[in-house]
Amino acid sequence: MKCLDQLYIDGQWQGSTEQVFLDAINPATEQLCAKVIRASEDDVNQAVQAARKAFAGYSQLTRHNRLDLLASIIDQYQKRYEDVAQAMSEEMGSPITLSLESQADCGLGHLQNAYDVFKEFSFEEQRREGLVIRKEPIGVCGFITPWNWPMNQIACKVGPALAVGCTMVLKPSEIAPLSAQLFAEILHDAGVPHGVFNMVHGDGAVTGHALTRHPEVDMVSFTGSSRAGILVAQNAAPTIKRVTQELGGKSANIILDDADFEHAVAEGAATLFENTGQSCNAPSRMLVPADKIEEASRIAALTAHDMVVGDPKNPTTELGPVANQVQFNKIQQMIAQGIEEGATLVAGGTGKPEGLDQGYYVKPTVFTHVSNKMSVAREEIFGPVLSIIPYEDEEDAIAIANDTEYGLAAYIQGQDPTRLKRIAARLRAGTVNINGDNGDYDTPFGGYKQSGNGREYGPEGFADYLEIKAISGC
Repeated sequence: MKCLDQLYIDGQWQGSTEQVFLDAINPATEQLCAKVIRASEDDVNQAVQAARKAFAGYSQLTRHNRLDLLASIIDQYQKRYEDVAQAMSEEMGSPITLSLESQADCGLGHLQNAYDVFKEFSFEEQRREGLVIRKEPIGVCGFITPWNWPMNQIACKVGPALAVGCTMVLKPSEIAPLSAQLFAEILHDAGVPHGVFNMVHGDGAVTGHALTRHPEVDMVSFTGSSRAGILVAQNAAPTIKRVTQELGGKSANIILDDADFEHAVAEGAATLFENTGQSCNAPSRMLVPADKIEEASRIAALTAHDMVVGDPKNPTTELGPVANQVQFNKIQQMIAQGIEEGATLVAGGTGKPEGLDQGYYVKPTVFTHVSNKMSVAREEIFGPVLSIIPYEDEEDAIAIANDTEYGLAAYIQGQDPTRLKRIAARLRAGTVNINGDNGDYDTPFGGYKQSGNGREYGPEGFADYLEIKAISGC
Protein backbone atom coordinates (compact mmCIF):
# COMPACT_ATOMS: atom_id res chain seq x y z
CA MET A 1 0.00 0.00 0.00
CA LYS A 2 1.37 3.37 -1.05
CA CYS A 3 0.89 6.64 0.78
CA LEU A 4 0.58 9.64 -1.52
CA ASP A 5 0.78 12.31 1.15
CA GLN A 6 2.15 15.19 -0.92
CA LEU A 7 0.96 17.57 -3.60
CA TYR A 8 3.08 19.00 -6.41
CA ILE A 9 2.97 22.80 -6.20
CA ASP A 10 5.43 25.36 -7.61
CA GLY A 11 8.01 22.73 -8.50
CA GLN A 12 8.04 21.16 -5.03
CA TRP A 13 6.40 18.24 -3.25
CA GLN A 14 4.60 19.47 -0.17
CA GLY A 15 1.99 18.39 2.34
CA SER A 16 -1.54 19.69 2.60
CA THR A 17 -2.89 22.33 4.95
CA GLU A 18 -5.33 19.62 6.09
CA GLN A 19 -4.64 15.95 6.80
CA VAL A 20 -7.58 14.31 5.05
CA PHE A 21 -6.89 11.10 3.13
CA LEU A 22 -8.90 9.23 0.52
CA ASP A 23 -8.73 5.48 -0.10
CA ALA A 24 -7.75 4.13 -3.52
CA ILE A 25 -8.83 0.49 -3.96
CA ASN A 26 -7.29 -2.13 -6.22
CA PRO A 27 -10.42 -3.35 -8.07
CA ALA A 28 -8.98 -6.82 -8.69
CA THR A 29 -8.39 -7.54 -5.00
CA GLU A 30 -10.79 -5.08 -3.32
CA GLN A 31 -7.85 -4.17 -1.10
CA LEU A 32 -6.37 -0.76 -0.38
CA CYS A 33 -3.63 0.14 -2.87
CA ALA A 34 -3.03 3.75 -1.80
CA LYS A 35 -3.92 6.42 0.73
CA VAL A 36 -4.20 9.74 -1.10
CA ILE A 37 -4.01 13.21 0.44
CA ARG A 38 -6.97 15.44 -0.38
CA ALA A 39 -5.98 18.96 -1.36
CA SER A 40 -7.85 21.64 0.58
CA GLU A 41 -9.18 24.89 -0.84
CA ASP A 42 -6.04 26.60 0.50
CA ASP A 43 -3.85 24.06 -1.30
CA VAL A 44 -5.69 24.66 -4.56
CA ASN A 45 -5.27 28.39 -4.11
CA GLN A 46 -1.51 27.94 -3.63
CA ALA A 47 -1.32 25.85 -6.81
CA VAL A 48 -3.32 28.37 -8.84
CA GLN A 49 -1.23 31.27 -7.56
CA ALA A 50 1.95 29.39 -8.50
CA ALA A 51 0.59 28.84 -12.00
CA ARG A 52 -0.46 32.48 -12.27
CA LYS A 53 2.99 33.69 -11.22
CA ALA A 54 4.72 31.35 -13.68
CA PHE A 55 2.52 32.31 -16.62
CA ALA A 56 4.16 35.67 -17.33
CA GLY A 57 7.56 34.11 -17.98
CA TYR A 58 6.57 30.74 -19.43
CA SER A 59 4.16 32.20 -21.99
CA GLN A 60 7.04 34.21 -23.44
CA LEU A 61 9.46 31.32 -23.91
CA THR A 62 10.51 30.72 -27.49
CA ARG A 63 9.14 27.88 -29.57
CA HIS A 64 12.60 26.31 -29.42
CA ASN A 65 12.61 26.35 -25.62
CA ARG A 66 9.18 24.78 -25.33
CA LEU A 67 10.01 22.14 -27.95
CA ASP A 68 13.09 21.21 -25.93
CA LEU A 69 10.91 20.91 -22.83
CA LEU A 70 8.40 18.66 -24.57
CA ALA A 71 11.23 16.51 -25.91
CA SER A 72 12.59 16.16 -22.37
CA ILE A 73 9.17 15.13 -21.07
CA ILE A 74 8.83 12.51 -23.81
CA ASP A 75 12.27 11.15 -22.93
CA GLN A 76 11.40 10.89 -19.24
CA TYR A 77 8.04 9.28 -20.03
CA GLN A 78 9.74 6.60 -22.08
CA LYS A 79 11.99 5.81 -19.13
CA ARG A 80 8.97 5.33 -16.85
CA TYR A 81 6.73 3.69 -19.45
CA GLU A 82 6.40 0.29 -17.79
CA ASP A 83 5.91 1.88 -14.35
CA VAL A 84 3.00 3.88 -15.76
CA ALA A 85 1.44 0.76 -17.30
CA GLN A 86 1.77 -1.22 -14.08
CA ALA A 87 0.25 1.63 -12.07
CA MET A 88 -2.87 1.71 -14.24
CA SER A 89 -3.33 -2.05 -13.95
CA GLU A 90 -3.16 -1.74 -10.17
CA GLU A 91 -5.35 1.32 -9.68
CA MET A 92 -8.16 0.75 -12.20
CA GLY A 93 -7.84 -2.89 -13.26
CA SER A 94 -6.67 -2.45 -16.83
CA PRO A 95 -5.27 -5.79 -18.12
CA ILE A 96 -1.50 -5.51 -18.27
CA THR A 97 -1.38 -6.20 -22.01
CA LEU A 98 -3.87 -3.40 -22.64
CA SER A 99 -1.96 -1.15 -20.24
CA LEU A 100 1.32 -1.72 -22.07
CA GLU A 101 -0.05 -1.59 -25.61
CA SER A 102 -2.72 1.11 -25.27
CA GLN A 103 -3.14 2.79 -21.89
CA ALA A 104 0.50 3.82 -21.44
CA ASP A 105 1.01 4.33 -25.15
CA CYS A 106 -1.77 6.95 -25.18
CA GLY A 107 0.24 9.18 -22.87
CA LEU A 108 3.33 8.92 -25.02
CA GLY A 109 1.34 9.31 -28.23
CA HIS A 110 -0.35 12.53 -27.16
CA LEU A 111 2.89 14.07 -25.93
CA GLN A 112 4.58 13.20 -29.21
CA ASN A 113 1.63 14.56 -31.18
CA ALA A 114 1.74 17.84 -29.24
CA TYR A 115 5.43 18.13 -30.11
CA ASP A 116 4.80 17.41 -33.81
CA VAL A 117 1.85 19.80 -34.10
CA PHE A 118 3.69 22.54 -32.24
CA LYS A 119 6.65 22.43 -34.61
CA GLU A 120 4.48 23.67 -37.49
CA PHE A 121 1.72 25.52 -35.64
CA SER A 122 1.19 29.14 -36.70
CA PHE A 123 0.39 31.67 -33.99
CA GLU A 124 0.18 34.71 -36.25
CA GLU A 125 -1.51 35.48 -39.54
CA GLN A 126 -1.31 38.63 -41.70
CA ARG A 127 -4.91 38.47 -42.87
CA ARG A 128 -4.68 41.59 -44.99
CA GLU A 129 -2.68 44.78 -45.01
CA GLY A 130 -3.09 46.43 -41.63
CA LEU A 131 -4.66 43.39 -39.91
CA VAL A 132 -2.76 40.79 -37.91
CA ILE A 133 -4.49 37.90 -36.16
CA ARG A 134 -2.60 36.46 -33.21
CA LYS A 135 -3.24 33.31 -31.16
CA GLU A 136 -2.04 33.68 -27.59
CA PRO A 137 -2.10 31.30 -24.58
CA ILE A 138 -5.28 31.67 -22.56
CA GLY A 139 -3.50 31.64 -19.18
CA VAL A 140 -3.97 29.33 -16.18
CA CYS A 141 -5.77 26.08 -16.97
CA GLY A 142 -7.54 23.76 -14.56
CA PHE A 143 -7.60 20.10 -15.63
CA ILE A 144 -9.87 17.44 -14.13
CA THR A 145 -9.28 13.97 -15.53
CA PRO A 146 -11.02 10.57 -15.18
CA TRP A 147 -9.99 7.09 -14.10
CA ASN A 148 -10.89 5.04 -17.18
CA TRP A 149 -8.05 6.15 -19.51
CA PRO A 150 -5.88 8.04 -17.01
CA MET A 151 -2.80 8.81 -19.07
CA ASN A 152 -4.74 9.44 -22.25
CA GLN A 153 -6.74 12.25 -20.70
CA ILE A 154 -3.88 13.79 -18.73
CA ALA A 155 -1.45 13.87 -21.65
CA CYS A 156 -3.94 15.10 -24.25
CA LYS A 157 -4.58 18.16 -22.07
CA VAL A 158 -1.14 18.84 -20.60
CA GLY A 159 0.84 18.37 -23.83
CA PRO A 160 -0.98 21.00 -25.94
CA ALA A 161 -1.28 23.42 -23.01
CA LEU A 162 2.47 23.29 -22.39
CA ALA A 163 3.14 23.69 -26.12
CA VAL A 164 1.14 26.90 -26.53
CA GLY A 165 2.47 28.51 -23.34
CA CYS A 166 -0.20 27.93 -20.69
CA THR A 167 0.39 27.05 -17.06
CA MET A 168 -1.85 24.60 -15.24
CA VAL A 169 -3.21 22.80 -12.20
CA LEU A 170 -4.15 19.13 -12.65
CA LYS A 171 -6.62 17.32 -10.42
CA PRO A 172 -6.52 13.66 -11.45
CA SER A 173 -9.15 11.15 -10.43
CA GLU A 174 -8.81 10.03 -6.82
CA ILE A 175 -9.65 6.53 -8.07
CA ALA A 176 -6.55 6.46 -10.29
CA PRO A 177 -3.90 8.50 -8.46
CA LEU A 178 -0.84 6.29 -8.96
CA SER A 179 -0.30 6.96 -12.67
CA ALA A 180 -0.90 10.69 -12.15
CA GLN A 181 1.73 10.72 -9.42
CA LEU A 182 4.19 9.17 -11.85
CA PHE A 183 3.26 11.75 -14.48
CA ALA A 184 4.05 14.59 -12.07
CA GLU A 185 7.40 12.94 -11.30
CA ILE A 186 8.09 12.67 -15.04
CA LEU A 187 7.46 16.39 -15.56
CA HIS A 188 9.56 17.30 -12.53
CA ASP A 189 12.47 15.17 -13.78
CA ALA A 190 12.09 16.70 -17.24
CA GLY A 191 12.78 20.15 -15.81
CA VAL A 192 9.40 21.83 -16.20
CA PRO A 193 9.86 25.34 -14.71
CA HIS A 194 8.46 25.88 -11.24
CA GLY A 195 4.76 26.70 -11.20
CA VAL A 196 4.10 25.79 -14.82
CA PHE A 197 2.65 22.38 -13.93
CA ASN A 198 1.00 21.75 -10.56
CA MET A 199 -0.91 18.69 -9.35
CA VAL A 200 -3.39 18.46 -6.49
CA HIS A 201 -4.90 15.13 -5.49
CA GLY A 202 -8.44 15.14 -4.20
CA ASP A 203 -12.13 14.58 -4.81
CA GLY A 204 -14.66 16.55 -6.80
CA ALA A 205 -16.65 17.90 -3.90
CA VAL A 206 -13.73 19.73 -2.26
CA THR A 207 -10.70 19.87 -4.54
CA GLY A 208 -12.48 19.94 -7.89
CA HIS A 209 -14.99 22.47 -6.61
CA ALA A 210 -12.23 24.81 -5.45
CA LEU A 211 -10.37 24.52 -8.75
CA THR A 212 -13.31 25.05 -11.10
CA ARG A 213 -14.64 28.10 -9.25
CA HIS A 214 -11.26 29.78 -8.66
CA PRO A 215 -11.28 33.31 -10.14
CA GLU A 216 -7.63 33.08 -11.25
CA VAL A 217 -8.27 30.00 -13.42
CA ASP A 218 -8.87 31.13 -17.00
CA MET A 219 -10.19 27.90 -18.43
CA VAL A 220 -11.24 24.44 -17.26
CA SER A 221 -10.92 21.25 -19.28
CA PHE A 222 -12.98 18.45 -17.78
CA THR A 223 -13.42 14.81 -18.76
CA GLY A 224 -16.01 12.75 -16.93
CA SER A 225 -19.72 12.15 -16.58
CA SER A 226 -22.36 14.49 -17.95
CA ARG A 227 -23.75 14.92 -14.43
CA ALA A 228 -20.40 16.14 -13.13
CA GLY A 229 -19.92 18.26 -16.23
CA ILE A 230 -23.03 20.25 -15.39
CA LEU A 231 -21.61 21.02 -11.94
CA VAL A 232 -18.27 22.08 -13.43
CA ALA A 233 -20.01 24.49 -15.81
CA GLN A 234 -22.09 25.92 -12.99
CA ASN A 235 -18.98 26.46 -10.84
CA ALA A 236 -17.18 28.21 -13.69
CA ALA A 237 -20.08 30.42 -14.77
CA PRO A 238 -19.71 33.26 -12.21
CA THR A 239 -16.20 34.10 -13.48
CA ILE A 240 -17.05 33.59 -17.18
CA LYS A 241 -14.11 31.23 -17.65
CA ARG A 242 -13.89 29.02 -20.70
CA VAL A 243 -15.04 25.45 -20.08
CA THR A 244 -14.40 22.54 -22.43
CA GLN A 245 -15.80 19.13 -21.66
CA GLU A 246 -15.56 15.57 -22.93
CA LEU A 247 -18.47 13.74 -21.34
CA GLY A 248 -20.57 10.63 -21.77
CA GLY A 249 -21.60 8.63 -24.79
CA LYS A 250 -23.98 5.96 -26.03
CA SER A 251 -22.44 5.33 -29.41
CA ALA A 252 -24.26 3.50 -32.17
CA ASN A 253 -22.55 0.92 -34.37
CA ILE A 254 -24.55 0.58 -37.60
CA ILE A 255 -23.87 -2.71 -39.36
CA LEU A 256 -25.19 -2.40 -42.88
CA ASP A 257 -26.72 -5.23 -44.90
CA ASP A 258 -23.67 -5.42 -47.20
CA ALA A 259 -21.10 -5.69 -44.40
CA ASP A 260 -18.89 -8.72 -43.78
CA PHE A 261 -21.45 -9.60 -41.14
CA GLU A 262 -19.68 -12.12 -38.95
CA HIS A 263 -16.50 -10.04 -38.82
CA ALA A 264 -18.38 -6.79 -38.22
CA VAL A 265 -20.48 -8.15 -35.34
CA ALA A 266 -17.54 -9.92 -33.67
CA GLU A 267 -15.30 -6.87 -34.02
CA GLY A 268 -18.02 -4.54 -32.78
CA ALA A 269 -18.65 -6.65 -29.69
CA ALA A 270 -14.93 -7.00 -28.96
CA THR A 271 -14.45 -3.24 -29.31
CA LEU A 272 -17.23 -2.63 -26.77
CA PHE A 273 -15.65 -5.10 -24.33
CA GLU A 274 -12.19 -3.47 -24.55
CA ASN A 275 -11.20 -1.78 -21.29
CA THR A 276 -14.13 -3.70 -19.76
CA GLY A 277 -16.54 -1.36 -21.53
CA GLN A 278 -15.20 1.65 -19.64
CA SER A 279 -14.74 3.97 -22.60
CA CYS A 280 -16.94 6.99 -23.27
CA ASN A 281 -16.86 6.28 -27.02
CA ALA A 282 -17.56 2.53 -26.72
CA PRO A 283 -19.96 1.19 -29.42
CA SER A 284 -22.53 0.06 -26.88
CA ARG A 285 -25.55 0.08 -29.24
CA MET A 286 -25.18 -2.34 -32.16
CA LEU A 287 -27.74 -1.66 -34.90
CA VAL A 288 -28.36 -4.60 -37.24
CA PRO A 289 -30.89 -5.33 -40.04
CA ALA A 290 -34.03 -6.78 -38.44
CA ASP A 291 -33.81 -9.97 -40.51
CA LYS A 292 -30.28 -10.60 -39.24
CA ILE A 293 -30.79 -10.04 -35.53
CA GLU A 294 -30.69 -13.75 -34.62
CA GLU A 295 -27.41 -14.18 -36.50
CA ALA A 296 -25.96 -11.08 -34.84
CA SER A 297 -27.08 -12.35 -31.42
CA ARG A 298 -25.33 -15.68 -31.99
CA ILE A 299 -22.06 -14.09 -33.09
CA ALA A 300 -21.99 -11.50 -30.30
CA ALA A 301 -22.82 -14.12 -27.66
CA LEU A 302 -19.95 -16.31 -28.86
CA THR A 303 -17.61 -13.31 -28.72
CA ALA A 304 -18.70 -12.62 -25.14
CA HIS A 305 -18.28 -16.25 -24.10
CA ASP A 306 -14.76 -16.34 -25.58
CA MET A 307 -13.53 -13.24 -23.71
CA VAL A 308 -10.88 -14.07 -21.09
CA VAL A 309 -11.92 -12.38 -17.84
CA GLY A 310 -9.52 -12.38 -14.91
CA ASP A 311 -6.46 -11.07 -13.12
CA PRO A 312 -5.16 -7.87 -14.77
CA LYS A 313 -1.59 -9.04 -14.12
CA ASN A 314 -2.06 -12.07 -16.36
CA PRO A 315 -0.95 -11.22 -19.93
CA THR A 316 -3.71 -13.44 -21.38
CA THR A 317 -6.49 -11.49 -19.65
CA GLU A 318 -8.73 -9.50 -21.99
CA LEU A 319 -11.22 -8.14 -19.44
CA GLY A 320 -10.18 -7.03 -15.99
CA PRO A 321 -12.52 -5.80 -13.27
CA VAL A 322 -14.46 -2.57 -13.50
CA ALA A 323 -12.72 0.21 -11.62
CA ASN A 324 -14.68 0.45 -8.37
CA GLN A 325 -17.58 -0.89 -6.34
CA VAL A 326 -19.89 2.00 -7.20
CA GLN A 327 -19.44 1.22 -10.87
CA PHE A 328 -19.90 -2.52 -10.28
CA ASN A 329 -23.17 -1.93 -8.44
CA LYS A 330 -24.48 0.40 -11.16
CA ILE A 331 -23.72 -2.14 -13.90
CA GLN A 332 -25.44 -4.94 -11.97
CA GLN A 333 -28.48 -2.72 -11.55
CA MET A 334 -28.54 -1.84 -15.26
CA ILE A 335 -28.29 -5.51 -16.31
CA ALA A 336 -31.17 -6.41 -13.99
CA GLN A 337 -33.17 -3.50 -15.40
CA GLY A 338 -32.55 -4.68 -18.96
CA ILE A 339 -33.94 -8.10 -18.10
CA GLU A 340 -36.92 -6.55 -16.34
CA GLU A 341 -37.72 -4.30 -19.32
CA GLY A 342 -37.86 -7.28 -21.66
CA ALA A 343 -34.54 -7.31 -23.50
CA THR A 344 -33.38 -10.81 -24.42
CA LEU A 345 -30.23 -11.85 -22.54
CA VAL A 346 -28.02 -14.07 -24.71
CA ALA A 347 -24.73 -13.82 -22.78
CA GLY A 348 -23.59 -12.85 -19.31
CA GLY A 349 -26.04 -11.40 -16.83
CA THR A 350 -25.95 -10.37 -13.21
CA GLY A 351 -23.38 -11.61 -10.72
CA LYS A 352 -19.67 -12.21 -11.06
CA PRO A 353 -18.06 -14.61 -13.54
CA GLU A 354 -17.55 -18.13 -12.23
CA GLY A 355 -14.42 -18.47 -10.10
CA LEU A 356 -13.96 -14.71 -9.63
CA ASP A 357 -15.54 -14.09 -6.26
CA GLN A 358 -13.06 -11.38 -5.24
CA GLY A 359 -12.75 -8.22 -7.32
CA TYR A 360 -15.26 -6.08 -9.20
CA TYR A 361 -15.59 -8.46 -12.12
CA VAL A 362 -18.58 -8.27 -14.48
CA LYS A 363 -19.72 -10.91 -16.93
CA PRO A 364 -19.42 -9.82 -20.59
CA THR A 365 -23.11 -9.31 -21.30
CA VAL A 366 -25.15 -9.17 -24.52
CA PHE A 367 -28.78 -8.11 -24.81
CA THR A 368 -30.68 -8.54 -28.05
CA HIS A 369 -34.11 -7.54 -29.36
CA VAL A 370 -33.51 -4.25 -27.56
CA SER A 371 -35.78 -1.27 -28.14
CA ASN A 372 -34.02 2.07 -28.29
CA LYS A 373 -36.44 3.24 -25.59
CA MET A 374 -35.09 0.74 -23.03
CA SER A 375 -32.75 1.91 -20.29
CA VAL A 376 -29.87 -0.26 -21.54
CA ALA A 377 -30.10 1.58 -24.88
CA ARG A 378 -30.40 5.08 -23.45
CA GLU A 379 -28.19 5.24 -20.36
CA GLU A 380 -24.41 5.11 -20.36
CA ILE A 381 -23.66 1.87 -18.50
CA PHE A 382 -19.86 2.16 -18.68
CA GLY A 383 -19.34 -1.58 -18.48
CA PRO A 384 -19.13 -4.67 -20.72
CA VAL A 385 -22.81 -4.60 -21.72
CA LEU A 386 -23.81 -4.65 -25.40
CA SER A 387 -27.32 -3.88 -26.67
CA ILE A 388 -28.31 -5.19 -30.12
CA ILE A 389 -31.10 -3.18 -31.75
CA PRO A 390 -32.91 -4.16 -34.99
CA TYR A 391 -33.60 -1.61 -37.74
CA GLU A 392 -35.80 -1.77 -40.84
CA ASP A 393 -33.82 0.23 -43.39
CA GLU A 394 -31.07 2.84 -43.72
CA GLU A 395 -33.32 5.74 -42.70
CA ASP A 396 -34.46 3.84 -39.61
CA ALA A 397 -30.84 3.06 -38.66
CA ILE A 398 -29.85 6.73 -38.89
CA ALA A 399 -32.88 7.79 -36.86
CA ILE A 400 -32.12 5.26 -34.10
CA ALA A 401 -28.44 6.19 -34.04
CA ASN A 402 -29.30 9.88 -33.59
CA ASP A 403 -32.05 9.22 -31.06
CA THR A 404 -29.87 9.82 -27.99
CA GLU A 405 -28.93 12.75 -25.80
CA TYR A 406 -25.28 11.94 -26.52
CA GLY A 407 -23.15 12.50 -29.61
CA LEU A 408 -19.56 11.48 -28.95
CA ALA A 409 -18.89 8.74 -31.49
CA ALA A 410 -20.56 6.54 -34.10
CA TYR A 411 -19.47 3.48 -36.04
CA ILE A 412 -20.49 2.13 -39.44
CA GLN A 413 -19.64 -1.20 -41.11
CA GLY A 414 -20.28 -1.75 -44.81
CA GLN A 415 -18.83 -2.08 -48.30
CA ASP A 416 -20.00 0.87 -50.41
CA PRO A 417 -17.77 3.96 -49.83
CA THR A 418 -20.38 6.37 -51.21
CA ARG A 419 -23.07 4.98 -48.95
CA LEU A 420 -20.77 4.98 -45.92
CA LYS A 421 -19.84 8.64 -46.45
CA ARG A 422 -23.49 9.58 -46.94
CA ILE A 423 -24.53 7.97 -43.67
CA ALA A 424 -21.51 9.37 -41.81
CA ALA A 425 -22.50 12.90 -42.84
CA ARG A 426 -25.92 12.45 -41.23
CA LEU A 427 -24.81 11.06 -37.87
CA ARG A 428 -24.78 13.61 -35.05
CA ALA A 429 -21.49 12.59 -33.49
CA GLY A 430 -18.04 14.12 -33.12
CA THR A 431 -16.25 11.14 -34.64
CA VAL A 432 -17.48 8.50 -37.09
CA ASN A 433 -15.37 5.36 -37.38
CA ILE A 434 -15.82 3.35 -40.56
CA ASN A 435 -14.96 -0.34 -40.80
CA GLY A 436 -12.85 -0.36 -37.65
CA ASP A 437 -10.75 2.73 -38.41
CA ASN A 438 -10.51 4.61 -35.10
CA GLY A 439 -8.21 7.40 -36.25
CA ASP A 440 -4.98 8.29 -34.50
CA TYR A 441 -3.49 10.89 -32.14
CA ASP A 442 -3.99 13.56 -34.81
CA THR A 443 -7.74 12.88 -35.12
CA PRO A 444 -9.83 15.54 -33.29
CA PHE A 445 -11.94 14.02 -30.52
CA GLY A 446 -15.03 15.44 -28.86
CA GLY A 447 -18.79 15.36 -28.97
CA TYR A 448 -22.10 16.87 -29.96
CA LYS A 449 -25.06 17.47 -27.63
CA GLN A 450 -24.57 16.27 -24.03
CA SER A 451 -21.28 14.59 -24.92
CA GLY A 452 -19.56 17.93 -24.41
CA ASN A 453 -17.88 20.74 -26.33
CA GLY A 454 -14.44 21.56 -27.61
CA ARG A 455 -12.02 19.14 -29.24
CA GLU A 456 -8.89 17.32 -28.13
CA TYR A 457 -6.04 15.74 -30.15
CA GLY A 458 -4.18 17.19 -33.13
CA PRO A 459 -4.18 20.88 -34.15
CA GLU A 460 -7.81 21.22 -33.04
CA GLY A 461 -6.68 20.28 -29.55
CA PHE A 462 -4.60 23.47 -29.36
CA ALA A 463 -7.57 25.79 -29.96
CA ASP A 464 -9.10 25.46 -26.49
CA TYR A 465 -5.93 26.84 -24.89
CA LEU A 466 -5.65 29.91 -27.11
CA GLU A 467 -7.21 33.37 -27.20
CA ILE A 468 -7.64 35.22 -30.49
CA LYS A 469 -6.32 38.78 -30.73
CA ALA A 470 -6.92 41.05 -33.71
CA ILE A 471 -4.34 43.84 -34.20
CA SER A 472 -5.40 46.40 -36.75
CA GLY A 473 -3.48 49.33 -38.16
CA CYS A 474 -0.10 47.60 -38.43
